Amino acid sequence: MSVKRDVFGKLDKIAKPGAILATNTSYLDVDEIASFTSRPQDVVGMHFFSPANVMKLLEIVRGKETAPDVLATALTVGKKIGKVPVVVGVCHGFVGNRMLGARGDDLEPLLLEGAAPEQIDRVFTDFGFVMGPFAMWDLAGLDIGWRNRKSLGKTAVIGDALCEQGRFGQKTGKGMYLYENGSRTPRPDPEVAKLIEDKAAERGIERRAISDQEIIERTLYPMVNEAARILEENIASRASDIDIVWINGYGFPVGKGGPMFWADTEGLKTIVERLDHWHARTGKTVFEPAALLRRLADTGGTFCGRPA
Repeated sequence: MSVKRDVFGKLDKIAKPGAILATNTSYLDVDEIASFTSRPQDVVGMHFFSPANVMKLLEIVRGKETAPDVLATALTVGKKIGKVPVVVGVCHGFVGNRMLGARGDDLEPLLLEGAAPEQIDRVFTDFGFVMGPFAMWDLAGLDIGWRNRKSLGKTAVIGDALCEQGRFGQKTGKGMYLYENGSRTPRPDPEVAKLIEDKAAERGIERRAISDQEIIERTLYPMVNEAARILEENIASRASDIDIVWINGYGFPVGKGGPMFWADTEGLKTIVERLDHWHARTGKTVFEPAALLRRLADTGGTFCGRPA
């Protein structure tokens, strides 16, 4: 944010009146960035997804003072350069990354309790994703998340331990998986399996067999739950916007229609029942059903307005 303060303060003095000042941040508060200028109405987020020359999604982040003509121009620019723009509100992670955080919140507990990285990734690829979360972490670099956690004063049992060993993913030949002789094909690594078992033992966790369905319930159901909160807060205007974000930015299988459409087909009542189960068992906020989700489940409603 200190860099944004410096850059936008300078732009404010240099750019002509009416110029749009856009930021490509994926997490930082666009309203705070706008406050560094004398023209908050001209500040907007334009969050491109990496790699930007390939990924179609463009989150257009509307600040509390962003002017309508600025939003319209950002949308027009996005379409002209071949992106799929979606207007979202200001919060940590906006729509896509906020839901991604909820999806990954229980991944390490799943590992410690008995699931293997390759099992979890297989569940995701069987579901229709191109790759699972651990293969994705290795591709992006485990050190990115490590540095981010350290800056926020957070820790991750498995992720931090791997990074402390210099296992940063594909670029170092080792991460959650092993990459032999420069290959990009992930191979299960016995050293990682032992590390997970040792960390579980240190914490007195009795490991057990974990079903594929449990993995779905502890990753994709919380993602849907967070999306319901996003709708409650008007960060997204409609459920279909969230589906567009996840299909075009995160590889959600298009055949399932996006996470909200899929949730309707899965059954909102079922999702709430299982979230209640895991919330009672773990006490974690990520499993506490959002008011909107519970209300729709109780009334037989759906996110996408179709008959349940």
